[in-house]
Amino acid sequence: MNGFEKRANLIKEKIMKTTLEMLRTSDPKRIRIADISKMAKVSQVTIYNYFGSKEALLREVFKNYFDKAIRDFEEYMNEGHSLKEKIEHIIFLKKESYKDFPPGLIKELLMEDNELSRYIEEQYRERTIPLTVRIIKEGKDSGEISDDVSTQNVLAFIQLYMNQYETILEMAQKSEDMNNFLEGMAHMFFYGVCGKR
Repeated sequence: MNGFEKRANLIKEKIMKTTLEMLRTSDPKRIRIADISKMAKVSQVTIYNYFGSKEALLREVFKNYFDKAIRDFEEYMNEGHSLKEKIEHIIFLKKESYKDFPPGLIKELLMEDNELSRYIEEQYRERTIPLTVRIIKEGKDSGEISDDVSTQNVLAFIQLYMNQYETILEMAQKSEDMNNFLEGMAHMFFYGVCGKR
């Protein structure tokens, strides 16, 4: 990579980082290229040259964020943690991602951008699900998951939990101790309401 390409990549990264920071506090519809330009200290022309449109920029920012999240997820899953630690990581990952992208924002971006929606679905299907299935298989092989429970059962249970995570997070925020509340939910995920036997 020559000097020009390095500078171009640095400018692109700066624009994307600025846009991500703005998305954490602003509705995407209210963010203007002019605002991004001012905060990133680059010209509007530069932004259009690199991304073409605000929609393309938002798509690129979200894809980049999602790719990094998957890479981090894969890295964690390959570090030799116990099954319980891995499943807790999956559950609590949502909490961290909601700090950057509230669920309403994610839904809005996916509804308005078919290309982004297809990309996320493809990544989920081709990378996230196979990795989760591998973790479940390892858990069954090690005896941490009962042979009476199928891989499909565990995947369905995780999916049910994730589908309600927005509600669980709202309850946690209203509780006296958010982290303790979420740890209790993770405990119930593994042991049910009766606890360990």
